[in-house]
Amino acid sequence: MTSAHALSEAGSSPPPGHDRVIDVRDLRMRYRTQDVLKGVGFTARRGEVVVLLGPNGAGKTTTIEVLEGFRMRSAGDVSVLGTDPARGDERWRARLGIVLQSWRDHGKWRVRELLAHLGSYYAPYSTDLVRRPWDADELIAAVGLTGQADKRIGTLSGGQRRRFDVAVGIVGRPELLFLDEPTAGLDPEARNEFHGLVRGLADENTTVLLTTHDLAEAEKLADRILILAGGRIVADGPAEELSRQASAEATVRWTRDGRPFEESTPEPTRFVRRLFEEHGDAIGGLEVRRASLEDTYLTMVRELEAGSVPEERAAAHAFGEEAR
Repeated sequence: MTSAHALSEAGSSPPPGHDRVIDVRDLRMRYRTQDVLKGVGFTARRGEVVVLLGPNGAGKTTTIEVLEGFRMRSAGDVSVLGTDPARGDERWRARLGIVLQSWRDHGKWRVRELLAHLGSYYAPYSTDLVRRPWDADELIAAVGLTGQADKRIGTLSGGQRRRFDVAVGIVGRPELLFLDEPTAGLDPEARNEFHGLVRGLADENTTVLLTTHDLAEAEKLADRILILAGGRIVADGPAEELSRQASAEATVRWTRDGRPFEESTPEPTRFVRRLFEEHGDAIGGLEVRRASLEDTYLTMVRELEAGSVPEERAAAHAFGEEAR
C-alpha cells in the first residue's frame, strides 16, 4: 500500500500538546440494569499503536464509541486529544479518523471524486502544523489505489474497497485513528501492505487504536495490547510482557535417539545448555516455545469467565498504567 517514507513525505508534524492522546479513568457504562463497563482505565500516547482485544460482548465497541464521542458514558473521566469526547466540537472531530468494519454507500462515486469531496470538509480545520486535507492523488497512491482512481467505488474488489475505507478514514490527516477490524476480508498480501500503512502512520505520530480478532495481527502491529474482559481491562502491555506475566515457564521440545521429549522450565537457556552437556550430538529437533499472545489471551479470558482471576491479578495486569 505504502511505506513509512511515502507517509513521511506527505505528513506533517503533530501539534504541540500533552503526550497522552487518550486518557481513560474509571469508565463505566450501564444499559438498564446491566453493567457493560465496570471501571475501564488506560492511556495511549502520541504515535502508539494500541490494540484492543476482547471476546464478543466484552464492551470493545462501547468503549470505542465513547472515545469517538458517539455514545454518552454512565460515569468516569475520559480525555481524547485533550477534550472530553462528550463535549467535542467540529474542530476536535476533524482531528479524528474512523475506519468502520465496512462501508456500503456511495457506490456510484468515483474514488478520486469522493475523496476530494470528503477532503473538502476538512479544509477549514487546516493549520500551519497539520495541513488538511490530504491531497487526493497523494492519498490514493499511499493506499495503493492509483490504478483505480477513476473507477466507481461499487466496482472495487473487496481488498480494494478496504483500502478505500482506510483512505476515507485518513483523508483529514487524523492525529488519532480508530480502526475496527480493518483487515477483515483482505488477502495476505493486502493485509501485509495494510500493516505497513499503519506502522507508517504511527511513525508520523498518528496514534492508532485498533480492534481485531486476529491475534497474530495484534502481536505484529501493537506497541501495546489491551485485553478487555468482564467489563475491565485485565491486561495492558506489550505482547511479550503479557506472555511472561501469564506464564513464567517455557516449553522445551527435543528428540534424542529418535524419541520425542518435552519439558516445561522457568529457565530454558540453562536447561538447554545442560541437555547438550549431557547428551551432545544425540539432541535433535530442539524447540523452545514461550506462551504466545493467543495462549495468553485465551488463558486470561477463560480464567475470568470461570471467576478465577482475583482483583489483585487483574490490577497487576494493568501494566504500569499510572506510570504512563
